[in-house]
Amino acid sequence: MSHKFDPTILREYDIRGIVGETLGPDDAYAIGRGFATRLLRAGGHRVAVGYDGRTSSPTLARALIKGLTESGVNVVNIGMASTPMLYFAEATLKVDGGVQITGSHNPAEYNGFKMVLKHNSFFGKDIRDIGILAEKSDWEKGRGGVETADIIEPYVNRLLQGYEGGVFRIGWDAGNGAGGPVIEKLIKKLPGEHHVIYTDVDGSFPNHHPDPTVEANLEDLKNLVKEEKLDFGFAFDGDADRIGAVDSEGHVIWGDQILAILAAPVLKRHPNATIIADVKASQALFDRVKELGGKPLMGRTGHSLIKTLMKETNSPLAGEMSGHIFFADQWFGFDDGIYAAIRLISAINDMGGSLTKIRKAMPKMVNTPELRFQASETRKFAVIGEVLGRLTAENADVNTIDGVRVTTKDGWWLLRASNTQDVLVARAEGRDQAALDRLIAQLNDQLKKSGIEPVTTTH
Repeated sequence: MSHKFDPTILREYDIRGIVGETLGPDDAYAIGRGFATRLLRAGGHRVAVGYDGRTSSPTLARALIKGLTESGVNVVNIGMASTPMLYFAEATLKVDGGVQITGSHNPAEYNGFKMVLKHNSFFGKDIRDIGILAEKSDWEKGRGGVETADIIEPYVNRLLQGYEGGVFRIGWDAGNGAGGPVIEKLIKKLPGEHHVIYTDVDGSFPNHHPDPTVEANLEDLKNLVKEEKLDFGFAFDGDADRIGAVDSEGHVIWGDQILAILAAPVLKRHPNATIIADVKASQALFDRVKELGGKPLMGRTGHSLIKTLMKETNSPLAGEMSGHIFFADQWFGFDDGIYAAIRLISAINDMGGSLTKIRKAMPKMVNTPELRFQASETRKFAVIGEVLGRLTAENADVNTIDGVRVTTKDGWWLLRASNTQDVLVARAEGRDQAALDRLIAQLNDQLKKSGIEPVTTTH
């Protein structure tokens, strides 16, 4: 019985759609059949499965597990878990792969699948392959079993292994996502004073949207830090593989700034190592890595792509503007928001204990937050092609590793197609406000020429 997926859900580095519209239990079953087939043909036979706190996740998990077992794969079900817990299970249990059901930071009606095969990211051609196997119903058959595993205790203990981060007063906002139970267990073992909000898992996200890259979603954490006079605070997305941070004054520490702080102790341990950041990161970060004696490398945005690049370059640390932070130094190479928080506490302690002072000492760049423009799944890639064509004709200084990143004497601007949503993403950074305004004028000119509404504000 062949199966055809909605073409919008098979993304570059995971599978994601709107439950009841583009994604349902039949898709989850077919994903189980396809992933199991790939696993068996690669010589594997056991797979870990976890799912986030979304209301649709248990139903999709049942369908996925049915698909996996009916192809002859044995399942280790870790139950409701953050994505890093699934990655941890895949890295530490006797399994040959892992599948996490998660909608990550997307709105409540979304859900999806992140996959690992033989400790490697499963993306791009692999995901397209799931679609091809389904259309041909080219699936292995068999009867696999299901066992359960409770990994939260070993995971929390491993998070704290070797911790020497000092004693701080910290705020934690789990955003009603799957990381809440981990944070509740963690703070009982972590020194210092801890204040938590929204650690109860609720897939309707009643308090705020679980995306720490959007400053409005950090308001409750900022208020907590100010009211309780805390040293700093952390926030996480729906599946806890991304981190957001605020200092004692309520200023946001963005993903590239977090990476700049984390790079210092890592480069002490690994002199001359390659530190990777995505194309949305500040020039100040790449300069800082160089200053610390490391090799900065710009990569494409996407957790699977970054993890693959880390293995190729033997990089101990990588990160994205979106708050995905990847440690291969003393960790497993996967992105984990809560582990990044633990390492950040240690780095802050090493650098004098004040995140606010560290932020104030950073170079003053003037930049936009991440700007998003609606563009359909097909149109968003076409726009990038049009913009690149015009820039090439103008002999602009363009990096095309992921969309277009244009460098001028004023700074840089970026336009790329999101791999997870039907949007174009832009960012610009200048030496000062006047430089930033000129960069945004260039970006707006390109957007207008492709029929996209221009940026109306730079703040």
